[in-house]
Amino acid sequence: MTENRGPGSPVEHGFPHLATVRASITALFRRLSADGIRTYDTSFAPADAAFGATDDLHLGAQRVAAATVRALRLPDARMVVSFRVMEQAATVELAAGPEYFVEVNDRFRTHRRDLAAALAHEVAHVLLHRLDLGFPGTAENEILTDTAAAYLGAGWLLLDAYREDALTHQRFGYLTPEEFGYVLAKRAALFGEDPAPWFTSPQAYEAYVRGRALAERDHRRAPLTAAGPLARRRYAKARRAGAGPADGPADGSAYRFEPEAAGAGLRVSFPCPVCAQRLRVPVRGRLRARCGLCHTVLDCTT
Repeated sequence: MTENRGPGSPVEHGFPHLATVRASITALFRRLSADGIRTYDTSFAPADAAFGATDDLHLGAQRVAAATVRALRLPDARMVVSFRVMEQAATVELAAGPEYFVEVNDRFRTHRRDLAAALAHEVAHVLLHRLDLGFPGTAENEILTDTAAAYLGAGWLLLDAYREDALTHQRFGYLTPEEFGYVLAKRAALFGEDPAPWFTSPQAYEAYVRGRALAERDHRRAPLTAAGPLARRRYAKARRAGAGPADGPADGSAYRFEPEAAGAGLRVSFPCPVCAQRLRVPVRGRLRARCGLCHTVLDCTT
């Protein structure tokens, strides 16, 4: 897992990987199913991440690793944690199991508060390996891993490890802090939880708020009935033209119009605000659409 730290390593911000993040959420729903996703309804407990300076190094590391395994629902996997001098925060050897060997940066011998964050990414790698779920490119696969960790309940630790001030620039993983916030907000909306009290880093909380704002906007996009007046006017104009919004984002989040098969009208396609799977519904005014992937029922005004 990558790690940025030190005054010479500025932290990337914004949402540059948003299309891959959304594709990752869709992939998780497709592989695990809606019911499978909902078994991850309990997030990693902050108390399980506690690793004090007086704790035995190896016993404490194994305890935190075991808690991470439980949080990601891998009860028959065992993490063997060792420390060595290395550039990355951590790496894992992906094998057949049930034992997996995780090497973590030697600095975690003393900087123990972030060990659980490093392990969350590596255990998510193991989970995806067992699920045989991955993307073709290395960068995309790492984004999938971060997204899986966050969406399935352990990734808030990765965001909480983000700190940025005059002396420190630290983040773990491949998502930006705001992207972690976006995924955590998606999870929070699904399970009705609030991760905000768990953050010990003020910068992590601020990034979560920015990510949450974007996640909430996903639920206010046309043709969803919750869309605001300006979005509704743009939608009506595009509907008359029979095309998507000319200034819509290129990440697949915009609506698009297409003729119905019989040529008797239009259909509109748009991403589900929960799982990002594209839905197609007839343009017939007010209706309720049920996502076949995540089973969310959506109020639409088409």
